[in-house]
Amino acid sequence: MMTDAPGHNPTLAALSASDRIGQAMPFILVPLVVVAGFLAIGSSSSWLTLTVAGLAMGMMIFLMASGLTLVFGLMDVINFGHGAFISVGAFVGVSVLIGFGGWTSAPSLGLNLAAVALAILAAIAVTGVLGWGFERVIVRPVYGQHLHQILVTVGGLIVIEQLIQVVWGPHEIFINRPETLQGAITYAGAALEKYRLLAVALGLMVFVAMRLVLRRTKIGLIVRAGVQNGEMVQALGYRLRLVFIGVFVAGSALAGLGGVMWGLYQGVITAGMGEEMMILVFIVVIIGGLGSVEGAFIGALLVGLSQNYIAFLAPKLALISNIGLMAAILMWRPQGMMPVVKAK
Repeated sequence: MMTDAPGHNPTLAALSASDRIGQAMPFILVPLVVVAGFLAIGSSSSWLTLTVAGLAMGMMIFLMASGLTLVFGLMDVINFGHGAFISVGAFVGVSVLIGFGGWTSAPSLGLNLAAVALAILAAIAVTGVLGWGFERVIVRPVYGQHLHQILVTVGGLIVIEQLIQVVWGPHEIFINRPETLQGAITYAGAALEKYRLLAVALGLMVFVAMRLVLRRTKIGLIVRAGVQNGEMVQALGYRLRLVFIGVFVAGSALAGLGGVMWGLYQGVITAGMGEEMMILVFIVVIIGGLGSVEGAFIGALLVGLSQNYIAFLAPKLALISNIGLMAAILMWRPQGMMPVVKAK
């Protein structure tokens, strides 16, 4: 009896050259945009500054979008209330940073990073618990009813925004970044903001961690299988409902993490900041392909890079750059770059 050689993938071998190129294209898009930006900008220092800024922006959008794409892919839930977790995470994190003002104002990188880490942990904990309650009270009664999901989750978003104003007040809260994360370092004539470098590193770590969990662990296998064929997973004896709840909590916690990072990035937080960010989040989820973490990652980087490049080259076009990007991607691939194919 003949066996396949080690490492041989019959499915991949059956693909034509054009199919293989088509599958690889989403991964090539980011380098292509970076190269196109360099050719259009001309100045290497300006290009490097804009590239780091675009990557940082993309990483923070990815943190907010990754949980939503998993929730939609696994649970088929359109959750417009996701923006509430972004806002709550930002307010909780900033409250912790204000409480540890001695650490954030100290000229010590260790103390500054410790304060940011505590703020992130607090935001993750609070938004995770909030997500659990949101799923149980608001989302669970409307599973499988998309119109009702939109209505009740928008209502939940409005209620939480009002509660934020009750707890923290109706005014904007301005926040300074920790002492050692302010300013920029100079490299090859380019000014690279320290905080943006931190955002890029954190975003990469979260993406790698999510891939490892989804690809190398049993729970990740169940989640991916549940996205593609939930009925089969339940038939095998797994309690997919618990997986649903866990994914919703994790997605809410990631939104809270993204809210902390975005609040520090902007230097100001408001109760409506999450609602405002949902436009970018949904663009990333749509162009990436519903249910695909890798697609959301690539989509977020494309959004961040293209917006920064276009804002530098043609500021007026920056207002429509994200919508234009989404239209171009969907004309090329109507289901997004890397959609999860569900079993029928």
